[in-house]
This record gives sequence, C-alpha cells and structure tokens, in this order.
Amino acid sequence: MSGERRADAALTPQQPKGTNALTPEAVLARFREYMVGPSRFMTLLSVFELGVVDALRESPGLTAAELGEKAGAKADALEQLLFLLVKEGFVAYDETTGGYRLDALADVPEADLARALAYMNLIKVVALRQLYYLTESTRTGTVVGLKELYGAEGTLYDAVADHQDLNDSWLKLMNTVTANIDPWFFANIDIPAGSRVLDVAGNTGLGAIHTYRHKASDGLTVTTFDLPDKEPRALANFRAEGLEEHLSFIGGNVFDEIPKGFDVVLIKHFLDMFDRGNVLKILQGVNASLEPGGQVHILVPVYPEDIKETDNYNVDFFPAFFIGAAMGEGGPQKLSVYQSLLEEAGFKVTQTITKDASEIPPDVIPVQAVLSASKVA
Repeated sequence: MSGERRADAALTPQQPKGTNALTPEAVLARFREYMVGPSRFMTLLSVFELGVVDALRESPGLTAAELGEKAGAKADALEQLLFLLVKEGFVAYDETTGGYRLDALADVPEADLARALAYMNLIKVVALRQLYYLTESTRTGTVVGLKELYGAEGTLYDAVADHQDLNDSWLKLMNTVTANIDPWFFANIDIPAGSRVLDVAGNTGLGAIHTYRHKASDGLTVTTFDLPDKEPRALANFRAEGLEEHLSFIGGNVFDEIPKGFDVVLIKHFLDMFDRGNVLKILQGVNASLEPGGQVHILVPVYPEDIKETDNYNVDFFPAFFIGAAMGEGGPQKLSVYQSLLEEAGFKVTQTITKDASEIPPDVIPVQAVLSASKVA
C-alpha cells in the first residue's frame, strides 16, 4: 500500500544473527554519549530560553558581555554555555572581536525551530524532572515523580488539570502534533457519508473538529468521548467553529463503558498510553460500541519490526516518557502486535500504513502508523 514501510533486517556473514559488532571500547564510548545527553539538552535549551538566539538574530556580532546584559546573566556563564553551540556549529565565534553570530542556526526556519522547541519544552517540563524517579515508577507502576514534585496522585493527564505548567507544555505540543498529523491520517482512512463517528479520548474536541472538516458529508455527526470535565471546553470549541449541530460530547471512562451505536470509531494518540492488557480491553470495548460491519481507525506511534532500525526514535523516547512521566505503564508496540490485538478483540484488519520517516521533519520524534479494521460479524 502507498506509504507503507516494512523493515527487513539484512544479516551479513560477518554479523550472524544474535551477535553484536560493538567492542567493549565502543560500548563504553556509547555510554559516554548517554552521560552527556542531559547536559547537552539543557545547555541548548537554556541558550534559547535566555534569549541568546533571538538576540544574535537581531544583532549579529554581540559579545558575551553584551549578551549577558540582554539576558540578565553573567557573561562568563553565557560564554560557558555557548562553547557547546560553537562546537556543534550552531553558533560562530570571532576570535578577533569576541563576537558571536548564528552559524547553522541562521538557516533553520523559525517555524521549524518553534516546533523543535515545543518538543524540548515538553521534555524539560513534563519529562526531565519526573524521570529522575524512573526506576521507582517502573517498580510501582505509578508516576512517582508527579507525586514527589507536585503532590499529584494518578497520571500526567490527571495532573494537567491542576498544574498550569504541565498543562501548557503538554497541550501546546499535543495540539501541534494533532494539527500536523491529522491531514495524513484522514487522507488514509475512509468515513462513509452520513456516518455516526465516535472519537475516543478526544480531549476537548480538536479531533472531532478535524474529522468534520476533513470528512464532511450530509448527515455526518462526530461525538467526542472523554472524561466529563472536558465537556465545557469541548462544547465551547464546537460553538467557536460553528459546528455545534454536527458535533457533540459524551462523558465517561473507556474502562467503564464506551458509548454504543456508532458506525466509525477513531482512536488517536491514546493506545500507546497503556500496556497490552489494557489495550485489549479498550479494543474490546470499541468492538462492542460499533454496529455490525463498523470500522475502527487507529493512529498510534509504532516501533519498527526490527527494533535496531536507526531512523525510528520511538523506542528512544516513549518507554521512559510513558512509564516515568505520564502513566506508569504503556509505550508503543510493533505494528504486528497491534494487528494481533485487534484480531483478538474481534476485528479484521483491513489496512496498515506506517508514515515514511523521510516524510517526517528531522526533529520530530514520533513515527506514526494507521491501522484500520472492521468488526467481524
């Protein structure tokens, strides 16, 4: 199918299955890359947060002292941070004048930088601090960092309701991700005219709005299903778009009961939050909610079938994020695992499409897939 990608591991005679080409020295050198990772990350982000990049874009050639005046920081400290950006070629330094200017960063469109910084802000605010407790979260199946740092019980998605810094960082990126991936998602699924559509875990209705905009037809209705506290915001969003006659909201919990009587169910940015057992429960609930022959369309990041594939960063990011910062469980699965779970829940898989990594901006982490399936009579 168009857009579908499969990875087949090629084994050479010099690298038989089950062996690793890394020497002990190479392993330790790889460890060093992990050791400096957090400090690299925060150094780069801090330079942006201090306004240094904006200042150099407006006035190339500023010295560390001049940058310090603008940033409200010591010149010596700024110089220390800028060493890394000079090393990476992001910023250039003139030995004669002592001035700095943007180097490779000057060629990156500001819209692309804004997208990358939204990811970095999420990592800082939502993940980096909480991941200090990743070991404890893995042992307990709870997000220990949220309790230690915020006094919050439950998951990230509970905590965002009470903590504005978490909400702002998470929601900004999620809305950006949704807006960027939804055109591809809707271009690859079919929603028959006049369908009754249920958007499971649709938050405050952005997905329902996108569904109607992309798949409008006579009689089409879209219902957002999520926790009851999301209803006022969702209904306000529907009114703001002039779509209140076509869109609605039902409050509830997927693990209690999913509303019945729908022709199409959408599950986006949700299944990867849970372990396999809970994914199966959700899919079984979706099956019960659909009319005979009804369709489910799933958008979810997936791991490659060959986990060593290097152009897929899902495995680098999502396990720690979901276990240590968001849910205390979860993480994506391989496409074949989701297919198996759909079949176990009473569906026949009709298509699977993985977004080609070459079509994804190089700073974006998730590699998404679409799975479509029909309810077996």
